[in-house]
Amino acid sequence: MATFLYKLGRLAFRRRHFVALIWVALLTLAGVGAASAPAAGNTSFSIPGTEAQKAFDLLEQRFPGMSADGATARVVFKAPGGEKMTDAANKATVKKTVKELGRDSEVASVADPYLGHAVSKNGTIAYASVKYKVSGMELEDSSRDALKEAAQDARDAGLTVEVGGDALTATPETGSSEVIGLAIAAVVLVITFGSLLAAGFPLLTAVIGVGIGISTITALASTLDLGTTTSTLASMIGLAVGIDYALFIVSRYRAELAEGRDREEAVGRAVGTAGSAVVFAGLTVVIALVGLSVVNIPMLTKMGVAAAGTVAIAVLIALTLIPALLGYAGRKVKPAGEKSKLLGGGRTPKKPGRPNMGTRWASFVVRRPVAVLLLGVIGLGAAAIPAASLELGLPDDGSQPVSTTQRRAYDLLSEGFGPGSNGPLMVVVDAKGSDHPKAAFTEVGDEIKGLKDVVTVTPAAPNKAGDTATITVVPKSKPSSTTTEDLVQAIRDKGADITRETGSEILVTGSTAMNIDVSQKLNDALLPYLALVVGLAFLLLIVVFRSVLVPLKAALGFLLSVLAALGAVVAVFQWGWLSGLMNVEQTGPVMSMMPIFMVGVVFGLAMDYEVFLVTRMREAYVHGEEPGQAVVTGFRHGARVVTAAAVIMIAVFSGFIGSSEAMIKMIGFGLAVAVFFDAFIVRMAIVPAVLALLGKRAWWLPRWLDRALPNVDVEGEGLRTAGERNDADPELVRA
Repeated sequence: MATFLYKLGRLAFRRRHFVALIWVALLTLAGVGAASAPAAGNTSFSIPGTEAQKAFDLLEQRFPGMSADGATARVVFKAPGGEKMTDAANKATVKKTVKELGRDSEVASVADPYLGHAVSKNGTIAYASVKYKVSGMELEDSSRDALKEAAQDARDAGLTVEVGGDALTATPETGSSEVIGLAIAAVVLVITFGSLLAAGFPLLTAVIGVGIGISTITALASTLDLGTTTSTLASMIGLAVGIDYALFIVSRYRAELAEGRDREEAVGRAVGTAGSAVVFAGLTVVIALVGLSVVNIPMLTKMGVAAAGTVAIAVLIALTLIPALLGYAGRKVKPAGEKSKLLGGGRTPKKPGRPNMGTRWASFVVRRPVAVLLLGVIGLGAAAIPAASLELGLPDDGSQPVSTTQRRAYDLLSEGFGPGSNGPLMVVVDAKGSDHPKAAFTEVGDEIKGLKDVVTVTPAAPNKAGDTATITVVPKSKPSSTTTEDLVQAIRDKGADITRETGSEILVTGSTAMNIDVSQKLNDALLPYLALVVGLAFLLLIVVFRSVLVPLKAALGFLLSVLAALGAVVAVFQWGWLSGLMNVEQTGPVMSMMPIFMVGVVFGLAMDYEVFLVTRMREAYVHGEEPGQAVVTGFRHGARVVTAAAVIMIAVFSGFIGSSEAMIKMIGFGLAVAVFFDAFIVRMAIVPAVLALLGKRAWWLPRWLDRALPNVDVEGEGLRTAGERNDADPELVRA
């Protein structure tokens, strides 16, 4: 591995014009493809294997044209003070709005409040239910605009009008904080390298990589049915790893220059050693992201695969474009320890020969490993305590900021009809196998009326064939409450009894039931996913480190950092700690996909630091140093760079906390906190403490396994003679 990458780095350095041209061409091609691709407005959403999805599929067969899983909107009207919605003028305004809404070609039906008993008991609030032929993700912008215009016309007539439902689902906005994150990354790079030019390379290559990745996603969005959040995740992960991978290559290049090597040789050795770590770190991230497919939620699978593709591009750019850019820079990129004149270069250091911070810290940890280990584990354990109170759910309009029309519509409905009106349940009765379908429909309705937390049960509405019916159930509690979840389970339990008695099948669906089923599906997939990802990465790290205990320690440290990060997410988004600082207007359950998503992404990123830091230690150990001294050597060369990489990742992820989308905000915060815990507590404290305690045992590997494993030479042992061979190679000389 190291020898191949060494040759690749030297070739890219020499053929820099050709390499740069290839990447510019790829960026241009992806950009043209994105610009000419059809607009990605048709993103389907389905959750295979859930009861709610099964019910939707059944309704499509038995109720043709019903659009059971189509988008919904609720236009909520409130009369001015002292008036009622039943007053003639207000009633005329509502009728006009209903007629206006029905003109949209994507609207399947609009329910008149006065015909559908959708006026509150005190007569001050009414709502019109709008049903669309397509899902919220497939809805055209023109339909959303028509919905907003109809609501505005009613407002102009003097009514208070708010709109809720998934029909208003919009592309999330990240805000200016994302730019601030990149600015912080730039400052950290300048401080790390002491050179504006060297600092610019990781930023430039990361932007190019993300540009190619996002443009490719945009170009294929319509063909592959990709959603808007797909590109957001890809840019988030792509920026972070793109900057970090380039940072490690450039840092190793400067270290090789400081040892007196010429620039071409330094590039080759940097790519051969740090590049090997980049390859395996990238593989762990790719494994974690692609592994999201085991959850069997198409949207999550697409997000993971798209982000993994962006990571793969970041790896290729670090291995090829960075060496080419270093060739263009020439002597403007200084050896390690030197700064450019603009940033104070040429000055005599005040304390020459003084060990750097990484060396001093590692020496302290090696002297006090037990104290550092206990302090780190106890600290992370304390941060993880809130995770014991973790409540999972999917966001509804009640979790939106109070400044949004969706949230105001939610509150108006709760005021006029009770919180359960925001998430009615649809019960589907399949009586095709029953001898008496009508009796079955009646029995189901009667059984549901007897359950707790039920406000309203509508009469069964059968299809033309009379073998299937729908029943709408309005709970007392809000959609995201555990009480509503218990009601859904109670209906399903009753349905099992009715099935045995009558032969009819009972299915519960609707947006609320779908959210509950998705949450359960994600919970059920967490342990298998964790086993798959950690297992594959464990095997990969055994190959990299040629050790059993080091990968085991890496995996256990990762679990600590993830639990601590989940604890922080619960404290902020569920308990409301620091919610004002994070601009969290509404606390509530943590999104169901957050744990499995954090496991996937954070594991890949955590292994980045493990690979970059510990390969330096193993390199020193393989070259003859004692285990304790190897830990100090690894920190002397790698601590500064890993610290910079972690700060950059934290800055990039923190930039997404400013998003208007609750999901993106929570992911950005969770990843930023997880990187902080993993980089500065696990990798910088717990890892060296454990390695110091283990000593030579840390690098133990059974002989039979040592013979069976391939030698990938991440430490660059083969480069000691590869340089001489390549200097005599006539083909490389001609290159």
